[in-house]
Amino acid sequence: MYISLILASLGIAASVYKHFDCGTNITHASDHFLQTSKQLHQSKAKGAPGGKDRYHYKRQSSPISVDTYFHIVTKTDPTSVSSVTQDMATNQIQALNKAYSAYNINFNLLNTSFTANDVWAVGAATADDLAMKNALRQGTYASLNIYFQTDLSGDILGQCTLPSQITGTVPPSAYANDGCNVNANTMPGGNIDMYNEGQTAVHETGHWLGLMHVFEGNSCTGDGDLIADTPAQSTSTDGCPTSPPKDSCPDQPGVDSIHNIMDYSFDSCYQGFTDDQAQRMQTLWPMYRSGH
Repeated sequence: MYISLILASLGIAASVYKHFDCGTNITHASDHFLQTSKQLHQSKAKGAPGGKDRYHYKRQSSPISVDTYFHIVTKTDPTSVSSVTQDMATNQIQALNKAYSAYNINFNLLNTSFTANDVWAVGAATADDLAMKNALRQGTYASLNIYFQTDLSGDILGQCTLPSQITGTVPPSAYANDGCNVNANTMPGGNIDMYNEGQTAVHETGHWLGLMHVFEGNSCTGDGDLIADTPAQSTSTDGCPTSPPKDSCPDQPGVDSIHNIMDYSFDSCYQGFTDDQAQRMQTLWPMYRSGH
């Protein structure tokens, strides 16, 4: 604490540590999305002959290209305004593409906006958050909008909307809330120790594409994240506990997916997605996002 105060008095940004906590969970999912995810899970469940897709959902066969918009939202004081740079945004889109390119998904950053607003930088109230998104959101329902807020409230590093069914032609105001809120200090070069390589935005984007946490439900016996090839996991991961391996469900096959992007591990611990997670994103894209 004393060292942090000295650094602050010298105008040096002190590094801080926070446990990764995400504001997205299954209670935020629409009934249609949940039903679809459960059906897809059943078609891949252990014991299904060859994992045959009984529901015949059409998976995206061509590469997915996602139009992307970054919104940097700081407080109005000079220190906050200067704390997030264009270079950080450039490094962030590179982190996104590095994480997803192996799964035939790429992100095309079309614009980065910078806004100084003491209320929006915090995003504490639903009304304020919606006002920010109504003012800043760009593109269609298939466009990823990430709001990097310097003082994101709620003791979370990020949260994101899950896909929801859009039918017919609807005005942009109908999906203004769609997108991700991310603590700007998690961007590459940010000041949150162990979570400043841009992986929070990578994690939240997984939700936007239809994935849930690998520990969803915090149970060893439930449906979990509705993905067949992620082992049962009852707790989120803090750090990168490799030796001994973390195993919150010792009576179930496999160990915890600490290297999976949909856990809460340190940024440096993440390695990617499973085959079924990749297939899920590819399957849900044309169902929920593409063409809307």
